[in-house]
Amino acid sequence: MKPALFLDRDGVINVDHGYVSRPEDFEFTAGAFQLARAGAEADWPVIVVTNQSGIARGFYSEQEFRELTAWMVERFRAEGARIAGVYHCPHHPEGSVDAYRADHDWRKPKPGMFLAARDDLGVDLQRSIMVGDQGSDIEAAAAAKVPVRILVRSAYQKPSAAEPTHQVASTVEAAALVRALIQEAR
Repeated sequence: MKPALFLDRDGVINVDHGYVSRPEDFEFTAGAFQLARAGAEADWPVIVVTNQSGIARGFYSEQEFRELTAWMVERFRAEGARIAGVYHCPHHPEGSVDAYRADHDWRKPKPGMFLAARDDLGVDLQRSIMVGDQGSDIEAAAAAKVPVRILVRSAYQKPSAAEPTHQVASTVEAAALVRALIQEAR
């Protein structure tokens, strides 16, 4: 089992414009590729864990999400930052699409996506790192026993029941911090 670098999508990998479902609306954050490369170059699996309530709300389909994800993963590959897995939760308790209206175990702040990645990819959660921009990201990582939880501060943050271990102002700063933390762990 090896440690992994977990990344939230909206707000960490891409600028959170709200319910992004098409490549033409997807804007990579400054530092997104560097952040993923920091994990990939250390041979840590880079895993995206993302709530996608836009599916439950009927803003876009699961297929549209998968197509956008395939495009995103290819962009990372082209930048030398392989994504080992993308886990998403299309559910929301107040969704308008019946099939996705649920309080699901994968929906952050619950740890289901982390636990699935652990089981699927052989990840050592207790040596891993999470980078997120919301309290729910930090709470989910804490619930999964991920010890290093980096919060990228944003204007959209809500209070969190779990504390980040580090706070940074941008994805660029997160990339530098992750690189340093991985070096320390070696």
